[in-house]
Amino acid sequence: MEKIMILTTGGTIAMAEDEQTGSVQPLEADSLRSSLPLFDTYAQVEMEHVVNLPSPHITPATMYQISLRLAELLQLPEISGAVITHGTDTLEETAYYLDMVISSRKPVVVTGAMRSQNELGSDGPLNLVNAVRTAASPAARSRGTLVVFNDEIHAARWVTKTHTSNVATFRSPANGPVGTLTKKGVVFQHPVHRSPSLPHLPPVEDVYLIKAAAGTDDRLIQCALHAGCKGLVLEAMGQGNLPPGMLPGVKAALKRKIPVVLVSRCYNGFVEDTYGYEGGGKQLKEWGVIFANGLNGQKARIQLMAALHISRDPAVLQQYFHEFLPGA
Repeated sequence: MEKIMILTTGGTIAMAEDEQTGSVQPLEADSLRSSLPLFDTYAQVEMEHVVNLPSPHITPATMYQISLRLAELLQLPEISGAVITHGTDTLEETAYYLDMVISSRKPVVVTGAMRSQNELGSDGPLNLVNAVRTAASPAARSRGTLVVFNDEIHAARWVTKTHTSNVATFRSPANGPVGTLTKKGVVFQHPVHRSPSLPHLPPVEDVYLIKAAAGTDDRLIQCALHAGCKGLVLEAMGQGNLPPGMLPGVKAALKRKIPVVLVSRCYNGFVEDTYGYEGGGKQLKEWGVIFANGLNGQKARIQLMAALHISRDPAVLQQYFHEFLPGA
């Protein structure tokens, strides 16, 4: 049988609801060990604790810590793949970071739970079993980091949390799941294009994410510049357009050679240099703003944190933010 390593990092899957207060609280770090017998049919499984953090407490430095241990384990010839348990709020960011920096062909699967261990209909055990099944499947090799939830397999690049509490929260709006788990097998319906490989180094801190809304000005951008930011990600409107009031801040950032990455606040579609009015995508492209097609704001931020180890030149960085279609 394949040998799969489970790395635990906390999250709802490692929590329980307090019967008196109704609040969900973290359990001991080894709380998931009771699930080990569930995997006997599918793989040889070992479990190792990395951190025990609610997902809002996960930082880019934590992601790097997880990635270092993961890379060490995947180098061992006896290890066939790995599963990471993680809280759902920042799961997509950690999954995408691992997709960018882990070069191994061995399967890496991230999973978690929307309901804690003692809640009615807890989804953790099934998600964890399905994650192990996926990591043990030869068909999962060379597909980068995958996210398994609710009997579906998603590519780390596309998946996002879409609901605050539903067990079917993880979706890939632009492309759908790349695979499905049935009672008898692991089935991949679509190929997965790996994200561009980036240096396996600690993510560069002080990269800020700012969202555009009707009438927003550049004060948040100016605050970021004053704080010494090293990169900016702007969630623009529509196809990549900003209110005119934000433009002085964008100009100031570009003048200081601070990379500015543009995404859309829409959860579907791509930013393009279509509109030529003030603040339109065409103007922003001409200024040297980097277009991050197909990424949401939080993933573009993580990618910029990793890519800044390569260059601060917008022309160079743009190569790492261009669009990848499944199977391209």
